[in-house]
Amino acid sequence: MKKSITLAFVFVSVFAFSQQQTIDQKVDALLKQMTLEEKIGQLNQYTGDNTATGPITINANKQNEIKKGLIGSMLNIMGTKYTRQCQELAMQSRLKIPLLFGLDVIHGYKTTFPIPLAEAASWDLTAIELAARVAATEAAASGIHWTFAPMVDIARDPRWGRVMEGAGEDTYLGSKIAYSRVKGFQGNLGDVNSVMACAKHFAAYGAAVGGRDYNSVDMSNRMLWETYLPPFKAAVDAGAATFMNSFNDLNGIPASANNYLLRDILKGKWNFQGFVVSDWGSIGEMVNHGYVKDKKEAALASITAGSDMDMESNAYRYNLEQLVKENKVSVALIDDAVKRILRKKFELGLFDDPYKFCSPEREQKEMNNPEHTKAAREIAAKSIVLLKNQQDVLPLSKGLKTIAFIGPMVKPKRDNHGFWAVDVKGIDSTYIVSQWEGLENKVGKRTKILYAKGCGVEDKSKEGFADALNVASQAEVIILSIGENFNKSGEAKSKSNLHLPGVQEELVKELQKTGKPIVILINAGRPLVFDWIADNMPTIVYTWWLGSEAGNAIADVLFGDYNPSGKLPMSFPRTEGQIPIYYNHFNTGRPSINEDKIYKSAYIDLPTTPKFPFGYGLSYTTFEYSDLKLSKKTMKNNETITVSVNVKNTGSVKGEEVVQLYLRDKVGSVVRPVIELKDFQKITLNRGETKTIEFTIDNQKLSFYNNVLEFVSEPGDFDLMIGSSSADIRLRDSFELVK
Repeated sequence: MKKSITLAFVFVSVFAFSQQQTIDQKVDALLKQMTLEEKIGQLNQYTGDNTATGPITINANKQNEIKKGLIGSMLNIMGTKYTRQCQELAMQSRLKIPLLFGLDVIHGYKTTFPIPLAEAASWDLTAIELAARVAATEAAASGIHWTFAPMVDIARDPRWGRVMEGAGEDTYLGSKIAYSRVKGFQGNLGDVNSVMACAKHFAAYGAAVGGRDYNSVDMSNRMLWETYLPPFKAAVDAGAATFMNSFNDLNGIPASANNYLLRDILKGKWNFQGFVVSDWGSIGEMVNHGYVKDKKEAALASITAGSDMDMESNAYRYNLEQLVKENKVSVALIDDAVKRILRKKFELGLFDDPYKFCSPEREQKEMNNPEHTKAAREIAAKSIVLLKNQQDVLPLSKGLKTIAFIGPMVKPKRDNHGFWAVDVKGIDSTYIVSQWEGLENKVGKRTKILYAKGCGVEDKSKEGFADALNVASQAEVIILSIGENFNKSGEAKSKSNLHLPGVQEELVKELQKTGKPIVILINAGRPLVFDWIADNMPTIVYTWWLGSEAGNAIADVLFGDYNPSGKLPMSFPRTEGQIPIYYNHFNTGRPSINEDKIYKSAYIDLPTTPKFPFGYGLSYTTFEYSDLKLSKKTMKNNETITVSVNVKNTGSVKGEEVVQLYLRDKVGSVVRPVIELKDFQKITLNRGETKTIEFTIDNQKLSFYNNVLEFVSEPGDFDLMIGSSSADIRLRDSFELVK
């Protein structure tokens, strides 16, 4: 009886906080009640025993550990039924500290949006934030508190499979998208429609040597600060609740134990108040790196460097207590990590109501919200990039009588979902709209659609070509849908060969011989190499993987109900030998001008330029740029320049254009890129309409990191360029920065 009274007193003393107390006061009061073992438990994250984003670890003792308060977070547990069951176990623990439930909600939950790289091609920050908001709403309704997104790694190497998960090669665009995604996920953190964001992977994971996942990264600190850190700083500025460290080492120090990254930069210079979670098993993997001899040393290195939560290594769970007893880890160090985690649990409102996110009624409502479907369709259409339309085959006439829809991507559903899609329990794939269904929905009974597969994605056999040619012979126009399977881009999907797999290109060549107009749809999670098609086929649409409304969105674009407006967030190489290739490179002492190759920085067997450049994308209309004006030709550090330009829709239909502003610092104390994106605006223009677009150039846009890592601007001349892509500059001017 006395024991029951004592436990009741502990419960009351911990949770009977006054409304006036701050969260920090509540955290401190709770921390005083915790044993060292319970504190370490908060730093411990386990996966569920079903679908996982890493190797599934079966641990029969998980339930008992939850009841003892020895687990602070779970991942890969989803649905109100299952999250409630686990939370009820946590409520049996001594201090009744609620669990956090995390999940890889990368580009949607039940409603799936385009893969993040495709979404970045929209250059539409409002749409990107909306997609994250919808994803958060559905995930939160399903009991999830925390998404392991956004991935904000800058990636210049399409061999790296995880390019599909980020925003591409450009630091400025990537930073803007990082900010929008964090805002979309988190909303008003603490309401039932928001989840915690997790900026990953800290840091420089996108620069893995050879484009090989989990590989080393070696770069100067100036390159780190200039190119790879700004999107993470944007995530901090947006209020990101958590960060995830990366698998790679950076200049010889694994990110999981990288004091410079975690203590000096993130928690020091940037004053990040959230917590850091390891990537799956990354703390224990430092043994393989050769940085530590065992998990005990790994735990010491990681907690000291500032990794707060251990995902699936068990390094903290079984070693931190002993390290404290040996006076190698201070309790204060553990307390700091625990406070960061508890603070987020309070901010989410889980101490007020542990089952706040466990409403089956809300779950059912949000899983079937028609507004979410509408948003997915609109954003998918915005993400499509029109690469070629030389003979104006597109948009297709709604008066067509017969269409041949051919290719291995026409009828599959799951592929449209893309990699890193959530398989929601109890929901099958019938809600995903295939490309075939999208075209049927669009044309109804007025147009006959003929189908032939032609070949599988990776087939070596041409057996299906005859059927494809027969179907093509009966149609007025051919739509040919080709590409790579969804599971060929993503984590652990690095590739050395980016060409179209199988005999798909040969199928294109055979169908070209028919003389019929052909629309090529390329479905992929990364930039592919398709030079012959790019050179010989006049109509090419890059559709990426567009999510659950892919079929409807593609049909909307094909028939002109949506005028494509996407722009490439990554340069597309001509061949793998050009990689890494990116638009904002440094110049050399021997630049190749007009493809002069004689003793120049060039390839003797191909141009140095990409096949399709960063920022590129066509429309069904045309845009004219004129009247570039600068408010002044010289500016001081504390001043700004206003840039204005007129953009006119000179075509026959309404359209959207991404007006891009680039700068070049002509002379610097360190070499500067030949061109850098510094601003953009996406505008809508009716036929014949003209708009005046204004940009502001301030000292921030002119600054860079010098050799001693000072963020400075230097007096001198700057080239200003306005255009439709990094390689399609329409207007130029210059100005001078003076002291």
